[in-house]
Order: sequence, then structure tokens, then C-alpha cells
Amino acid sequence: MTFTRPSFRHPSQPTNSLGYSRSDYEGTISTLCAGCGHDSISNAIIQACFEIPVEPHKVVKMSGIGCSSKTPAYYLGKSHGFNSVHGRMPSIATGANMANRDLIYLGVSGDGDTASIGMGQFIHVLRRDLNMTYVVMNNGCYGLTKGQDSATADKGSKSKKGAPNPFESIDLCELAIQLGAGFVGRGFSGDKQQLVPLLKAAMSHEGIAFLDVISPCVTFNNTSGSTKSYQYVRDHIEATGTFDFIPLQQEILTQYEEGTTQAVTMHDGSVIYLHKNANSPDVTNRRKSMDILEAEKEKGRLLTGILFLDPESSDTHEILATSLSPLNTLTETELCPGSAALQKINERLR
Repeated sequence: MTFTRPSFRHPSQPTNSLGYSRSDYEGTISTLCAGCGHDSISNAIIQACFEIPVEPHKVVKMSGIGCSSKTPAYYLGKSHGFNSVHGRMPSIATGANMANRDLIYLGVSGDGDTASIGMGQFIHVLRRDLNMTYVVMNNGCYGLTKGQDSATADKGSKSKKGAPNPFESIDLCELAIQLGAGFVGRGFSGDKQQLVPLLKAAMSHEGIAFLDVISPCVTFNNTSGSTKSYQYVRDHIEATGTFDFIPLQQEILTQYEEGTTQAVTMHDGSVIYLHKNANSPDVTNRRKSMDILEAEKEKGRLLTGILFLDPESSDTHEILATSLSPLNTLTETELCPGSAALQKINERLR
């Protein structure tokens, strides 16, 4: 059995404005379980990068350990990548980002990798507002170790083993909003129509963009009693409203019929059009965003879409006033300015 995709592609397949075809954003063949929601997310990432478009060699894929952290092998095969220690992906991403700020950083993790062993890492990458897209493929269980409940499993939810989870769950979106993330969204692996523009919008945001994507585990957590199953999510999903992502280079056109539309211009000039329902909240208000998440949770509904958006947030480089030139391009003279410069720094600290 081979895990390499056939090199032949139809000679007339369409290309994006950079001249890349969709196959240029693919990776190897997935080895995950058939029907796994993670594969749908991988496919959405491929589509989003093709449509934005991005140059594959300018993307850095980071991951930790787990089923979700295997997925970078399945997309962006011509990009940089690093599979880190369990839960430590944010530290590796931070180091790479500080060395070369000009690349596009995409961190992929799971609910175990982020909400359990990696929780400390997750919290600090949020508050530092690192310029990266952080995707959690959330299935509420530990798929690599036979389906035990993870920290995001809802209280009372039943996995394949049948015993209800007795503990309160961690809501990663609420945590991200509270800790200062400038872009927070939630998607469903079974809703590609929403997930692709959500990924495109997140990747255009400057600073940390966090996406919690519910991704049912077909082997261990797709039972009738699970709140992370395909059927449960489809029955309880509630969207903040539809939205369009318009890259800077495209002609900006939009139309809507119901409710109101709010245009949010991103750092690079791209525009997100938020088409809100009549009773939808203002997602640019941090307090209201957290309130609506709690209100929907009380109703037993799963809110998806853009949950919070601060178009004026600052990333780590801006906060720390780092060099505009990537550190890996600086010469020894620039990196070691001499004892006189060091003396000035020491004087400021006296």
C-alpha cells in the first residue's frame, strides 16, 4: 500500500491567481479512519489555501501529538512542517515565528493536545497574541488511546464505552476570548460551506486566530449519547449568521436580504462581511460574545461561525516592537551591536 498520491492530474484543472492548482496544496493520502472529521478539515484547509491564495512554500505547519496532529502530512505537502512534542506546539511555533515573521503559521492541535497536557502552552500563546492560525480538531476523546473522555467532553456525554462523563467541560472558545485572542471562531467538520471561509478569514487575521472545529470521532465518539457525534451536532448547531471573506485583490461585492451586514476590514485590506440575523450579537464586542456563548450553551445549542473579532488587535511582534526584518536575515553586526549598546540596556534597568 502506498501513501503517496498519484502524480498525474488532469491537464485542464483550474489554477488560482498565483498559478497553483488545487493539487499543489495536497499532501499524502490519509491513514485516519474512514469518515473521520479530521479529513474533512484537512480538505477545507486545502481549499482555503487554494482560494486565498497563498504560496505553499510560505506556509509553516505546526502540530503536537494525536490524530489531529497527524493531519499536516495530508495537506500542503510543499510547505514547511514540524511535528512537536505532545502539547508543546505553541512553543515551537513561537520560536519559528520570532525567527521569521514573514511566513504564514498554521498550528493544528487536538482537544487532548490543547485542553489537557498543552493547556499551559495554549493559554500563553493566546495572551501573547502570536501571529498564527490555531486550529483545534475537537472530538471530545483521546482517539489514539482508545477513546477516553477528553477535557472538552461535555458533562453527561457518553462515548462508545457508555459511561457518562462526570466532569465539567472546558470551552476553548470562551477561554480564547477571555485571554485576549483577536479572532475566535467555531466550525463543524461536516459543514464545509461555513468552514472554508472561516479558515480564510482566520488566516488573514494579524495576531492569534483560534478556531475550534467539532470533528466527530467515528470510531470512539460517534454514538447516540455523545454531544460530539455527527447527528448531535447537526441537530443542535446554531450559526451566528453567514459571512463572506473577500481578499484584497478581488472586486468587493456583497448582497444580503435579511438582518444587517457589518463590514470588517482586516490588516491586509481584506474584508469580512458579517451577515447577521435580526437577533444576532455584535461579534466585535468581547463581553457580548462571551454572554451569547453561555446563553446558547444553556439552551443546549452549539454556536458556530465567527464568535469574536477584533480587527485592531496587535500581534506579538508589534507588542514587543521587534525588528521588522526577520531575525534569520540579520547579520552578526546587527545581532551583536557591541558592549556600548549592552551598557545602555543595562543602564535602563538600574
